[in-house]
Amino acid sequence: MSRRMIFALMAWVLWLPGIRAQAPSPPADIPPALLEDIVIGSRILADFGVLDGFGHVSARHPTNPKHFLMSRSLAPALVTAEDIMEFDEDGNAVDARGRSLFLERFIHAAIYKMRPDVMSVVHTHSPGVIPFSVSKTPLKPLFHNAAFLAAGVPVWDIAKEFGPTDMLVRDNGIGRSLARALGDKAVVLMRGHGDATVGPDVKVAVFRAYYTDVNARLQSQAIGLGSVITYLSTEEGAKADTINLAVIDRIWNLWKLRVQGEMSK
Repeated sequence: MSRRMIFALMAWVLWLPGIRAQAPSPPADIPPALLEDIVIGSRILADFGVLDGFGHVSARHPTNPKHFLMSRSLAPALVTAEDIMEFDEDGNAVDARGRSLFLERFIHAAIYKMRPDVMSVVHTHSPGVIPFSVSKTPLKPLFHNAAFLAAGVPVWDIAKEFGPTDMLVRDNGIGRSLARALGDKAVVLMRGHGDATVGPDVKVAVFRAYYTDVNARLQSQAIGLGSVITYLSTEEGAKADTINLAVIDRIWNLWKLRVQGEMSK
């Protein structure tokens, strides 16, 4: 073996640990169960068609409430625990390591900053809600699983404050505008774009993202029947949502089993 080849081999051996050190890994000291919820939640919504190659699920950092956790830029159905990254309150990656980031991470950053009660945020381009984001017909709850909608569903129009844009929440200024429109509600529709849902944990935020889409599709069908629709009242919504939160593990465990079966194939 020539001296040049020996030096090249030595350089490669010294370089290899550095490559291993840069391999994808989740932030340290994050409970595995929380990482799993982000992964499972992403895959659940992808499996049901609420998310496609776009959209994201995040969670507030369990020990640093000014930070949040979200995947690197990746199709939701492909997210693993190793893809989860930590972001600060302005949406900056704490340790990017060259990984690509979701452009619209500012949706999450702004909502977490404005809503200390929120522990999880989901952003979708849900097909069911798009018609309600561009029409004068308000999204209202038809059935108990979507009871959280009874508190009201604001519609945010990016053009009102920012004029013609590419429709993306690409900085903190736009993110703050969206968060203000959300207010104290569970869901905000984004005109011609999709929605953002929030919850006290990942399970609830995912539940709300899914049933917002289901309710929107059912409401469109009900409107098509051409007669008066009876929606849940605000009081009915509050009572039904309390029950939904109490039994959410029943549906979550079923969904989890479903996507884990898909992951194992």
